[in-house]
Amino acid sequence: MSDQKNLVLAIIISGVILLGWFYFVQMPQEAARQARQQEIAAQQAAQEPPAQIEGVLPGLGDGVPTGAPETVTAADGVSRDNALRKTARIAIESEKLSGSIALTGALFDDLILNGYRETIEPDSPRISLLEPKGVKRPYYVQMGWLTEDNKFLGRDAEWRADSARLTPASPVTLTWDNGEGLVFERRISLDENYMFTVTQRIRNTGAASVTLSPYGLISRTGTPDVLGYYILHEGVLGVFDGTLEYETYEDLRDSEPFAYETQGGWLGITDKFWLVALVPDQEKKVAAKFSHGQTDLVDKYQTDYRGEAMRIPPGGSAEVTNRIFAGAKIVRMLDAYEADLGVTRFDLAVDFGWFYFLTKPIFYMLDWFFGVLGNFGLAILALTVVIKLLFFPLANKSYKAMSKMKLLQPKMKELKEQFGDDRIRLNKEMMELYKREKVSPAAGCLPMVVQIPVFFALYKVLFVTIEMRQTPFYGWISDLSAPDPLGILTLFGLIDWQVPAALAVVNLGIWPLLMGGTMMLQQRLNPPPPDPMQAKMMMLLPFFFMFILAGFPAGLVIYWTWNNLLSITQQYVIMRRVRREAEEKTAHIDLAALAAQEPVDDNPKPDVVESVSTPPKKKKGKRKRRR
Repeated sequence: MSDQKNLVLAIIISGVILLGWFYFVQMPQEAARQARQQEIAAQQAAQEPPAQIEGVLPGLGDGVPTGAPETVTAADGVSRDNALRKTARIAIESEKLSGSIALTGALFDDLILNGYRETIEPDSPRISLLEPKGVKRPYYVQMGWLTEDNKFLGRDAEWRADSARLTPASPVTLTWDNGEGLVFERRISLDENYMFTVTQRIRNTGAASVTLSPYGLISRTGTPDVLGYYILHEGVLGVFDGTLEYETYEDLRDSEPFAYETQGGWLGITDKFWLVALVPDQEKKVAAKFSHGQTDLVDKYQTDYRGEAMRIPPGGSAEVTNRIFAGAKIVRMLDAYEADLGVTRFDLAVDFGWFYFLTKPIFYMLDWFFGVLGNFGLAILALTVVIKLLFFPLANKSYKAMSKMKLLQPKMKELKEQFGDDRIRLNKEMMELYKREKVSPAAGCLPMVVQIPVFFALYKVLFVTIEMRQTPFYGWISDLSAPDPLGILTLFGLIDWQVPAALAVVNLGIWPLLMGGTMMLQQRLNPPPPDPMQAKMMMLLPFFFMFILAGFPAGLVIYWTWNNLLSITQQYVIMRRVRREAEEKTAHIDLAALAAQEPVDDNPKPDVVESVSTPPKKKKGKRKRRR
């Protein structure tokens, strides 16, 4: 009765966990996504800008400002198109990027990623990475010069351009004369991917020397929607003197600005798949900072750097070259920037985590298989086979131990029946049994522990890399980064019914069901736990994982299912071999025992044979003479 109560309690707790996950994690995420879509629609529908509110973020104690004084709109914002029309612009045109640069302030505030859409639908909007001032959530990059007393030069200036278009083949040069003896030039070029190179030059035509410092900043208004997973960082980050530093949006809200000094490296703001980063001259020292502020109760986040001061005498000039990255976090592209441009540890923009030494090689293997097979799902299957082969010796040891343990179940049951009331004696007899049969209960578990980091690293790769985003498999899986779309409540697509959000947690897809089935089959091959209550809990485990993984990307569930099938095959083969060896050993022991037995027959065959083949011996004695 106690076990039954515990079982019911376990089921209730599992249900509470599942419902809690759904209502407190999945539902808020869905609500945030819908709110974001409504926000975009409202921006597009709005016609008139609201009242303007001036705002300045607080400065650093060492005199490096957190941001330029700027105009921040009220909470509702204006439409994106209206905001873009407020200033003359230079068009950005490339295969991977489109958008524009505002000539007012030479601001990078309008950037669209041509190769990526919000959803898998072909008419879905393209990813809008940077947003202009005036909308509800401005997100922009600015570069320029600071005076010794922290005045921003050219922030509101109207720059002149020598071309109306910026393409990879045609750079643009901007100029601005401040009327006080300083002429600013800014040459902007774009490569074939997502890297802008900005070369700033100052000519001093005045009569006095000036001292200026180059700066760059990324400003993001409003807290973006984040997934909130522990294994994924979304927020500010940077590499300073070769060390990765990162803070979440919550960390920034709750803390003072984070300040760093570095030579080389980079800093920026990252989403799961997108990155906006400042890349200062890798040969010069800069003071960098992560900070937070508020305007009209709206949160603002900023990353910025300030370079070393440069003294420019009359008739002299100064020049500095820095870069801006704004685009998708494609691993091989980031590696190429590190190799070609010397951007220190740029690949750390992808959250490979603590097991970097495993996740990076696993990604390369997965990407190589993708290039060979042409399908990311097939690449996952092939990589799983490679991992299984690498761990084949350890898995063999583990499965052999479990197989021997399963063969010992009858003897262990006899010991429990004999010494069930004496736990100390029972444990002692079991240890003697393990020693006699040369079986270690831990041997079935320890090799599997070694594989846990590898499995976790593969999970990280599948979860955080953009290469799997919106890539199809076969059949109904059109996006490996999204959950299985066919659920049990729609009869796997046969019924055209929009499942209510409250029932989504039980709308299991085909692949989660297959995964649960393979887990059950694998459990049947393993020896049951000695504790009956523990055995019942293990029976519930596949159901628990089915519900948990139903909302995970299909690529992860496919990997898990395929891995289970490979494990089942390997374990089945090993169990048959171990059972056959045990039977042969038992048969050998029985024959040896039979051969060692003494004959017990009353009339043994050797005596009979001897009496037939050999005449009886005559008795010795005196022979009587006959008369």
